[in-house]
Amino acid sequence: MTDGKNDKLDWAIPVMRTGYAGRALVYLVVAGISLWSVLRGGNGQGTSSAFAQLESAPLGKVVLVLIFLGMLAYAVWRLIDAIWDLECYGSDGEGIIARLGMIVTGVIHLILGFGALLLVFTASSGGGESGIAKAAGMVMGLPGGRFILGAAGIVTIGAGLYYGKKAYERAYRKHLRGNEVTRNWDGLLRAGVASQGFVVGMIGVLIAYAAWTYNPSEAGGLGGVFGWLSGQPYGQILIGVLTLGLLCFALFCAVNAVYRIVPRASDPDIQTLAARFSS
Repeated sequence: MTDGKNDKLDWAIPVMRTGYAGRALVYLVVAGISLWSVLRGGNGQGTSSAFAQLESAPLGKVVLVLIFLGMLAYAVWRLIDAIWDLECYGSDGEGIIARLGMIVTGVIHLILGFGALLLVFTASSGGGESGIAKAAGMVMGLPGGRFILGAAGIVTIGAGLYYGKKAYERAYRKHLRGNEVTRNWDGLLRAGVASQGFVVGMIGVLIAYAAWTYNPSEAGGLGGVFGWLSGQPYGQILIGVLTLGLLCFALFCAVNAVYRIVPRASDPDIQTLAARFSS
């Protein structure tokens, strides 16, 4: 799994742990606010709406600043992970694609972090068009923008399928330290990864549909996924189940913050969760 520990890369581990902790906080906030809304007869909340509600809560601005710092750390982690190949994806075609995907993921989370920070210093707009819909409108205004947006939707669907495959095969186990905590929570971790896969895949479908209909307002993020689910039979129940799944993904991120293994920077003798299950 590793070519050996490189002590010069030890500094990457606290950056990684801070990043995953920030990511866990984001999903805890968004899924927690959405679940509370559903239990009170409302709808699930997108990231922007959840952050806006958090802004007026006690210590809300402090949490928003912590989210920004966590997203900044996660973006830095994804960048250095891609450059130094800390998780040993390799330099073949598949490895290069995976490492480019890390950079894209880092940029997305950095934008999310700056969105949280912006709410600390400015008044909330109280909702409106989602950030993804706005970005879709900008892309569609470019030469060939409709095709670029459609390609982005297909790639996002692929990312969602990757998460689903990761959950089905429990591939995340090879990146986690094997101990009683990770072993006992494995079922919840798997549910979290699967839920994230569903959300990412559905966001890809919405983006692709926006390109197909030439209507950027059809694109959407988590709020768009919740909106689509609300129109389905037993929609509120489905939204409630999905929010519970996203809380499991928050747990998954928190577990990664504590127990994730970085092959090129961690002790090579650490037993992985995959090895623990196979033993």
